[in-house]
Parts: sequence; structure tokens; C-alpha cells
Amino acid sequence: MVTLKQLAKELNVSISTVSKALNNSEEIGEETVRRVKELAELYNYKPNKVALSLKQNKTKTIGVIIPDILNHFLAKVLFGIEREATKYGYNIITCISNESLEKEKESMHLLANGSVDGFILSLAEETQTKNEVEHFKKTMAQGLPIVMFDRVAHDVLCDKVIVDDFEAIYNATKNLQAKKRKTIAFISSIDSLSVGKLRERGYNKAILEQNAAKPIVLKIKKKDDNQKKIMSFLKKNPAIDAVVAADSSSGVIAINAAINLGLKVPKDISVIGFSSKADSNLTFPRLTTIRQHAKEIGANAAQLLINRLQNKSNDEDVKTIIVKTSLVKSKSTV
Repeated sequence: MVTLKQLAKELNVSISTVSKALNNSEEIGEETVRRVKELAELYNYKPNKVALSLKQNKTKTIGVIIPDILNHFLAKVLFGIEREATKYGYNIITCISNESLEKEKESMHLLANGSVDGFILSLAEETQTKNEVEHFKKTMAQGLPIVMFDRVAHDVLCDKVIVDDFEAIYNATKNLQAKKRKTIAFISSIDSLSVGKLRERGYNKAILEQNAAKPIVLKIKKKDDNQKKIMSFLKKNPAIDAVVAADSSSGVIAINAAINLGLKVPKDISVIGFSSKADSNLTFPRLTTIRQHAKEIGANAAQLLINRLQNKSNDEDVKTIIVKTSLVKSKSTV
């Protein structure tokens, strides 16, 4: 493989001149830049990234840790991160924690050993359940900045990107109340997560503001059969005329369960799910959804981290960006 030294020797210029020309330095004349780039292209010259990172003490690589690659929302956030990072010449290395605290720790330890300049991550379920955050603090103490998104640790002073979970469910429930729905239920299979708790609080506030109503809540555990639980829940509560689901699957299952029970959607029962357009397309009638704008979350997370890495905001206080959700109405609501 050709080196800078070989290019310089053939062009009869210094190694420094070749390096500056390849990086479009204003110190080098246009004709020299042209000659250097033409020869580099002829020999298919590629810079030695390892040597470059050692010299600059930067890898131009971001470590991304997500809990579940099969989660459609997280996959779209990852897309947003990668697209924004590429704009600034950064690569990403992605690790999957599979909702495990230990796996999350291992991934951070592996990448923090000189492989990345910083991290973007969403906490594993076990990390949130055990409320363990020391591994984040130790990583930041090494000089590696962290940006958290969606599932975050509020005890860790770092930049964060979240959605308006509380407000989103509150507004969705209020929307159903405005449509004269009197018995609105809340279904969640993410009660152990911070986002799940916030969404339930938003529902409870909206219900309790309506004096005659009481919260009707179904919390589904990992070991449960979601379809059976939701079907049984609707059977036991025949007065329910609307459902707000905290997660993507519960809204889809609620529509199917209601139809199997002989109910007409949305005439007899309306359903809103916290999910994506792809999930909405899985139901008939189509599910009204609370859209999270995952790609925008990913882009914001990448931008926050890159700002830190490029020393644009090292002296600034940590930031929390709140990405507003959208209620996308469809055929499952009146």
C-alpha cells in the first residue's frame, strides 16, 4: 500500500506538503493540490486511520449502544445517528445490550479502550430496573462524553435527547375525552422503563382531571401472553370505549382483540398506540399513533455528541433536547 512518504518522493515535495494538500490546506497552491490528489487517486491511496488516530488522539468514531436491534423505533434512531455522524466524517460502532446491564457494561468497557471518542446510548431495561449508573460516570471521568436518548439516567450529568412522553399520552387521552369517550383504559408492557412510567402518569393526570372517571390500567409483564392478557382485560371491562397503549405492540393487539370480541373499531371502541407508521399498517382499521420522530432523535443525539467532541460546547452546561411527538390520526379513532 502506498504511503505519504512515497507520494512525496515521486512528486519531489515534502511529506507535510502532501498531507496538507490532501486536506485542502490553504497553505498549498491549487496546482500542487491537483497534482497530489491525482497521484493519490492513481495509486488508490488511503490514509492510515490507526496512525492518524494515534497522532490526533481521536478515532473519529462514535460508540452506539442500544437495548434491542429488533425494536423498530431504536433501529430508526440508529439510522438517524449514522446519517448525521457521516455528515461530519464520523463512523459508528454499534453494540446491542439485549436489555442486560452486564452486556451494557462490557460494551462500554470494550469501546472505551481507545476505540471511540464518545458514546450515544439508550439504557438497558436491567440498568433502569437496578438503577445502576456508576459505569456511565466512570466512562465520562475518562474524558469520553455520553449522550443518552429515550431511556435515560437522570442521575447522570450528560446531554440527553428525550420525547415528551408524559405530555404525549396526556394529550392523547384528552383527545379521546373530547370525542366523548367516557371509559378510557391504559395498557402498557413497558412499566419497568422510565418512559413507561412517564406515559402512565400522563394518562392518570388526564383521567383524574375528569371528575367522574377513574384510571383503568393493565400492566403486562414479560412472562405474560400479551394477547390473552388484553383479551381478558377487555372482557372483564366491557364498559371500556377507548384504549391508550404505551407501546407499539399493545395498540395493535388491542384492535385485534376488540374485533375478536365483536366490537366495532372505532364505533364501539377507539384505540391509540405509541408507535410508528409501520405498526399502524399492521392493523385494520389503521391504528391512530403517537409518532416519536426517531430519526430526528438520532440526529439530535449525534449533533450533541459531535459538538462536545469538536470542543464547541465543552464549557457549557449539559443539555436536554425534548423532541415533540405527533398524534397521527387514522381509522381506529372517531
